[in-house]
Amino acid sequence: MRDPYSRRRAEFRPHEVDVTRMEKFRSAIDMVKALEPDLPVFAARPHAAGRAARWFTKNFPGEVAYAYKANSSVFLVGALYGAGITQFDVASVAELEDAATIPGVRLHFMHPVKPRHAIRKAYFDYDIKCFALDCEDELQKIVEETRGAKDLELFVRIAVPAKNSRVPLERKFGIVGQKAAKLLVKTRQVADELGITFHVGSQTTTPDAYAMAFEEVKKLIVKAGVVVDAIDVGGGFPSQYTDSVPARLSDFIEVIKAGKAKLPVTGECRLICEPGRALVAEAESLIVKVDLRKGDELYINDGGFGVLYDATHFNVTFPVRLVGETRTGQATEPFSFWGPACTSEDFMKGPFLLPASVMEGDYLEIGMVGAYGRVMATRFNGFGEYDQVIVDDAPQSTMYGDEMGDERHIGASPEATGLRSIDSGSQGKSQRV
Repeated sequence: MRDPYSRRRAEFRPHEVDVTRMEKFRSAIDMVKALEPDLPVFAARPHAAGRAARWFTKNFPGEVAYAYKANSSVFLVGALYGAGITQFDVASVAELEDAATIPGVRLHFMHPVKPRHAIRKAYFDYDIKCFALDCEDELQKIVEETRGAKDLELFVRIAVPAKNSRVPLERKFGIVGQKAAKLLVKTRQVADELGITFHVGSQTTTPDAYAMAFEEVKKLIVKAGVVVDAIDVGGGFPSQYTDSVPARLSDFIEVIKAGKAKLPVTGECRLICEPGRALVAEAESLIVKVDLRKGDELYINDGGFGVLYDATHFNVTFPVRLVGETRTGQATEPFSFWGPACTSEDFMKGPFLLPASVMEGDYLEIGMVGAYGRVMATRFNGFGEYDQVIVDDAPQSTMYGDEMGDERHIGASPEATGLRSIDSGSQGKSQRV
């Protein structure tokens, strides 16, 4: 039988980079002075990913599984791994095949709707036991394609209110009410371990979203009358953007602890979370070049069909600064951005505050693009080529500085993780992606 993923696998190779050719700089300023790049440049900060991972592994009262879809960069994944994260939430065959190259990892296939061949490959080729589902038909698919396996960890995805989230998710996935209770009973009959999972929405800024979710979980367990072995609170943990200042992460943890304590479950019931954005958003910025200025609108060499997808489609206002020292201290003005694509949809409203004298040829550093940035980039209109470097300075915004201190240099290199590196044939001082 033809492998439907054979072509995709050739394109999806985030770990196949030559780590020995990556240049390191103290900051974006030093990089621009040295390289004067024409392409947009990823400035990776593995130290920021490591710091975030250490915070979660220290403070979350359970297991931490990284949501792989947020960013699969070898440098960031390596930092997470080195900081103690060895569980990963994957949603496709391409993701699980890539994540499975990391030694000793445990993978959770948490997409609630999976093709049959993906279930077979996950269970028989990669020994994945953990699957999510939100309907009886999906449960039947899992049972059939694993040939009635007796060692399954099955999580029923329930729909919960998405309060104060940037991207609500309850409309697409999740089950509620009596149907959910019935599905829990049926799943309990075939699962070695039964779990409940939910997602409060991406970039949830207030912890009461989790409190409301736990109330729904409590009602459901009582209604179904089943023994639950695990609760997966999903992702949704926030990062700090210019237009979004959330509650402290420690407040979220306290609400989750309180919610878990009220559930009718035993002390052995596991607690799991799946942060993506909160682990990697701070760990990458993007350096772009101004190609043209028209009044308060800047034309830059990346946009909504590239790394800045969220700025276009969800109006996220990323922090931005002029790269250079000559005009610092000047009064700022609000700007909007146009990306390079030949369409009016490639527009980022902002406002992005920059020195009033910004002009063609200037470089800008756009922070907090580590989550859902590089993974959303396309080659539309022939754009979408990037260089990448490693920088050692602090991110433009952080959720962790007050609680963790400066631990930038702690973490694992890609080589230490066992992630593969190959000679990609790139020339020059920085790594081309």
